[in-house]
Amino acid sequence: MTTPPSPDSPDLLERIDRIESRLAIGQLPIRYALAVDSRDLDAWVACFRPDVDMGRHGRGREVLRAYIEPLVRGFYRSVHQICGHRIEFTDRDHATGAVYCRAEHEVGDRWIVMAICYLDDYVRLDGEWYFSRRSEKHWYAADVTERPQAVGFTGWEGASEPPLPAGFASWAPFWDGDPAVEGLTGRP
Repeated sequence: MTTPPSPDSPDLLERIDRIESRLAIGQLPIRYALAVDSRDLDAWVACFRPDVDMGRHGRGREVLRAYIEPLVRGFYRSVHQICGHRIEFTDRDHATGAVYCRAEHEVGDRWIVMAICYLDDYVRLDGEWYFSRRSEKHWYAADVTERPQAVGFTGWEGASEPPLPAGFASWAPFWDGDPAVEGLTGRP
């Protein structure tokens, strides 16, 4: 019979910290989705580290807010449904993740559906977990009345050319040379 670790055990404390961290990180995509869908930009930028790097645009939450506000004004209603979340720790205060999301956007008289995978970097600063970086990749964007293939998987001007599934490193090696591809899709 194994004796449980003492409540003062460093191993137990590390395990509790990891569990609490996983729970806190798991709330970030949900907070993000609620903030976008309610257009609460203060709550949205609060999901990101205070000095978030916006590349050529600069650094900080105000820069992030100035970048995102015109984008969310490009659609009226939206619904972001979090479908799954993988979290991997790189050390005690850093982690990476992938979040599956089905997003729906009202754009004029169209209802655009997107299948998205967010690739995230997380950081803990002063005891709080934040997005350090968030990169959106998607499979398609199409009106709910359209098949994604019928619009070339890019049926909305607000979405770029979809990088998935070919953006997964394992995708090309899996299908390479397989003659069955032609019978499975008209747009490999």
